Amino acid sequence: MRYLPVTHLAMELVKFDTQAMVNPEINGVEYQQGELMGYEVQEYLFGKFGRQCVYCGVKNVPLEVEHIIPKARGGSNRVSNLTVACHACNQSKGNQTAAEFGYPHVQQMAKMPLKDAAAVNATRWKLYETLQGFGLPIELGTGGRTTYNRVLQNYPKTHWLDAVCVGESGQAVLVSPHHQPLIIKAVGRGNRQMSKPDKYGFPRATRKRKKVYFGFQTGDMAKAVVTSGNKAGTYIGKVAVRASGSFNITTATATLQGLHHRFFIVIHQSDGYTYMKGEKALLPIAETRGLRA
Repeated sequence: MRYLPVTHLAMELVKFDTQAMVNPEINGVEYQQGELMGYEVQEYLFGKFGRQCVYCGVKNVPLEVEHIIPKARGGSNRVSNLTVACHACNQSKGNQTAAEFGYPHVQQMAKMPLKDAAAVNATRWKLYETLQGFGLPIELGTGGRTTYNRVLQNYPKTHWLDAVCVGESGQAVLVSPHHQPLIIKAVGRGNRQMSKPDKYGFPRATRKRKKVYFGFQTGDMAKAVVTSGNKAGTYIGKVAVRASGSFNITTATATLQGLHHRFFIVIHQSDGYTYMKGEKALLPIAETRGLRA
């Protein structure tokens, strides 16, 4: 908030109705008959099965909710009988059970406990109370509402596009094809371990007394401009230092080893986080009249 003009917050208040997941046909729960019913169950299944087809493992394709035991064979709409599959596998499976289709382990996966959903349910209000401490207007939305908003606007599935589609305000947002998120990941400030043990548990090295060499420390974001040799080029990434002055640098695509420290320039000193650019939206320019950025 010191660097960005944050004016309001939108929180995805994820709540799983575990009773309804066990028995979606439960009576007297009016909200289940609403427009978002299918999205809430779908979000749970996507998270449970890793957003990939449980049969062929394909990712980044449209997935369908699939009955492990087909309804025509006596299967129900209980969540323990539902999974996600790509269209091709869903069609190939046809009227077979998952076991008959050659995937008996899928039945066991579907029976996993709902402890993750219970943990989210237990902590969601504490997060809401913490966000209220910023003194900004805050709106709430569900995971199903987020998916509904994203699908309604024909945006691809990414974490950052899900974030802009949270809540009521996420139903009409403008995303440029050139928008690119900055991904920040907490990695810590080093290892407190005094020394690393061998396979028997005995220490095999003493703790290093020094972390900074030639003005660099492991974890710094740096730019390396190599002017000659078979590694000539410009590289930007995270540096790993050695007392010898021979450094490694990890970029978004590869790790280069054995570069002399004189090739390096510090871009950002290590602060316990890593920073990298995510994928661009890559969306077609659509009609944006009436959309609120």
